[in-house]
Amino acid sequence: MSRNIFLVVLCLAVFASLAAAQNYTSGVSTINGVDVLGAHNNYGRGCAGCHAPHNGGKGNGGNVGPNAGTITPGTGSGGPYAPNTDPYAGVDALFGQDLSTLYGYTLRMGDNGRYSETLPLASLAPDAEISGIAMCLACHDGNIAKGGMMKGVSYEQSMGLLPANVYGSNPIPTLLGTNSLIGYNATHPVGTNATMGALKLVSVNTPNACTSKDLLCFAWNTFVTPNTLSGVTPQGYYVNFVTNYGYPAIAGSSHGLGVSVPPSDTAGDPTKIYITCTTCHNQHNMYVYAEPGTETTAKIYNGIYPTYFFINSPYNINQPLLQGAAGAYVAPSTTQFCRQCHSGESNEAAGVNNVPTSF
Repeated sequence: MSRNIFLVVLCLAVFASLAAAQNYTSGVSTINGVDVLGAHNNYGRGCAGCHAPHNGGKGNGGNVGPNAGTITPGTGSGGPYAPNTDPYAGVDALFGQDLSTLYGYTLRMGDNGRYSETLPLASLAPDAEISGIAMCLACHDGNIAKGGMMKGVSYEQSMGLLPANVYGSNPIPTLLGTNSLIGYNATHPVGTNATMGALKLVSVNTPNACTSKDLLCFAWNTFVTPNTLSGVTPQGYYVNFVTNYGYPAIAGSSHGLGVSVPPSDTAGDPTKIYITCTTCHNQHNMYVYAEPGTETTAKIYNGIYPTYFFINSPYNINQPLLQGAAGAYVAPSTTQFCRQCHSGESNEAAGVNNVPTSF
């Protein structure tokens, strides 16, 4: 009798775990069973795994990089590891991970290192470079700042939360810059050189000058405040793209995410606005994108949408649909996400304006 009860309990546990995985991928109407913080619950430590409410996170484990310790800025070199040697730990957002190896560290990303970002010293740091790049790399850098609780493999994959047959069996890595030959060259550029001008997303600081379909087309109406493009108006073919998808990652959100404006850009030059890790990722929401009803439709249609990998936009790999229910072709949200910036590859840039998004 007791053995039968055990088998029943075991089956219920298995079914519950399967239901959680299904709910993760089945759309916004039945999202249950997986905490939205997901991987960033840090194996049960929760918020305190990143944020330290007291004493700068001396108990958070620092980082386990081989060169942690007394750091020579810009080199990542130093002595043996001493737990959390960051003198600024806890200063910004009560962040409790060890950034000491990252101050002054240079990342060369994309196109043979064309986009170089040297992380500033904390005492001189523009906030967005620390909060939007260095804080992420405190765990996700694979060279000198391997976060203490990182497993290096996608949480969604290891927990069986990805749709079947979408990815292969090889582990999806979560540590960046680990390739010894090309390092960060395989990483999407971020930082003060990954600007809208350098990436050819805008061309001029002149309103009503959008002419090329190779450019993200905005009229710059007012000075752009940090983490928002609220002072701009989409123009040209990009208006149709916004109708079909919006531009939530770069437009900013109620969570304070989006693009960043360097403090020196007092004139509001749109070519100097730059991209950070948190332009594309919302570190607090792993599988759902949500905007309150007060947000404007220019950012995204108000509501809640599926997403994966902490993407800060609707990004549903479970719906790679090619045709809608009414026979109209639709674009998957995974493709539309990239087109927010790479708008020259959008349907609208090719003169096709009636392809809605499958969220």
